[in-house]
Amino acid sequence: MPIKKSAKKALRQGLKHAIKNVKVKETIKELIKKSKKLIEAKDQSATDKIKATIKAIDQARQKGILKKNTGSRKKSRLMKKLNLMGK
Repeated sequence: MPIKKSAKKALRQGLKHAIKNVKVKETIKELIKKSKKLIEAKDQSATDKIKATIKAIDQARQKGILKKNTGSRKKSRLMKKLNLMGK
């Protein structure tokens, strides 16, 4: 356990940030799942859902919650599935 006052504060902040980051990652996972279901159902609203998902992924990348390549990979896989749906 930290002894100094600043170390205690850093620990509290770290825990808050970790909880927030987990929530963001869970949200992205849910968005991806919903997007995939819409694609499989060949629903036309899939493009709107994918736009929202990509926006969430980009925001997480910007804040450092997701790494650059991870975000790119997730977006690429989603777009591949969407493009296959159109064919």
